[in-house]
Amino acid sequence: MENLADRGGADMLPVRGGGAGGVCRAILAGIQTDGDIGRSMDELAALAEAAGAEVVGHIVQSREKPDGASYLGRGKVEELREFCENMGADAVICNDEISGVQLRNLEERTGVGVIDRTMLIMDIFAARAASKEGKLQVELAQLQYRLPRLAGLGKSLSRLGGGIGTRGPGEKKLETDRRHISRRMYDIKSELREAEAHRNLRRARRKKNGVPVVALVGYTNSGKSALMNRILGMAERDEDTERAVLEKDMLFATLDTFQRRVSFGDNVEFVLVDTVGFVSKLPHGLVKAFRATLEEVTEADLLIHVVDGSRDDCEFQMQVVNETLAELGASGKEAIIAMNKLDLAEALPGFLPDGGFVGRAGAIPVSARRGDNMGLLLDRIKESLSSGFHSVELLIPFDRGDIVSWLSEKTPVTGREYTETGTIVRTSLSAADFMRLAGYELRGAGRARDEN
Repeated sequence: MENLADRGGADMLPVRGGGAGGVCRAILAGIQTDGDIGRSMDELAALAEAAGAEVVGHIVQSREKPDGASYLGRGKVEELREFCENMGADAVICNDEISGVQLRNLEERTGVGVIDRTMLIMDIFAARAASKEGKLQVELAQLQYRLPRLAGLGKSLSRLGGGIGTRGPGEKKLETDRRHISRRMYDIKSELREAEAHRNLRRARRKKNGVPVVALVGYTNSGKSALMNRILGMAERDEDTERAVLEKDMLFATLDTFQRRVSFGDNVEFVLVDTVGFVSKLPHGLVKAFRATLEEVTEADLLIHVVDGSRDDCEFQMQVVNETLAELGASGKEAIIAMNKLDLAEALPGFLPDGGFVGRAGAIPVSARRGDNMGLLLDRIKESLSSGFHSVELLIPFDRGDIVSWLSEKTPVTGREYTETGTIVRTSLSAADFMRLAGYELRGAGRARDEN
């Protein structure tokens, strides 16, 4: 593993009470129970830097399980205390979720503020959430996390001086009592239920109109937003509508679910959804709080699993995403694997010269940055969406010209023929539209009506 002490933070957020320049200097602490903890610690360092901290070192202890009283063993805690003094550290960030007792004891023995991986991720979410619903979801997760830890967290967050782990709408009064927190949680859940009701209405309207939904899922910073913008750029555009979504090379750049309706010249239309990225050890409280938003994934007709093919641990990241999808109840969804960042092909041992990917038959190597193989990806999307459609011939009476117009605008019409009794339209329909228009099908009632 690389020397974390040599890594600095980019675009750091100021932390009051921090080190030189107002930047929080943090030491990472982890427990290695089995396997290699290097990948997890590297990710923790990236999360810390995304939150605005400067990682000045790390310490790892091999144990069967974390110490129940102080996370690390007594001797390792003393080593950590000396390490903090020598490096001028302001905080310790633990690689696991720890209890209030562990947090309090670790603080008392090291003399610096302590936060865990869950608090760190929630802090990033609090800083990045933009929509009202996103902020409410983060606040709910924070309050649910804090409620059983009030005794330990109060001292910890006070010592950090309002920095990492203390931001967000759910952290206005650190000394709030359980009754106030419970009341606030009740209010938030009520607001989220209202937002969910509005979202369900929009979803029902989409289903009624027969517009399929394609959801982008994947590990954080895999390029989902960049891929969405690339697809939006290829679709027919409404110049009066703001379409692009934020794309940035950083963890959790997208926290709110963005939806854009896209259409192509051949009457192919669908709603494209960009979702929050997943990460290993994603706090259960956040998954639960964001479940309503992530319902777009479970309700989607097709998933695009975006993978950062430039990483040597992309298989691990895919596994994390699949496990999270299973937790959401979306593991059985049809999915297309898009191996992103083909523009870094010279550094990607998995990409093959013929455009394939090692061990992933059917995966599509793409570059959201350059646009490589985007046509192939769109063809696969269209093919998958059309597989649930019925190819039909409809005989539409002349007095139902509104149906002919709707079919021409909303479905891929392949032929039109005028007869004495009406207009024959050849097209493909979704299951819902087929049920509504089955009476006009030539093979059924429509054919019998024509013959009579």
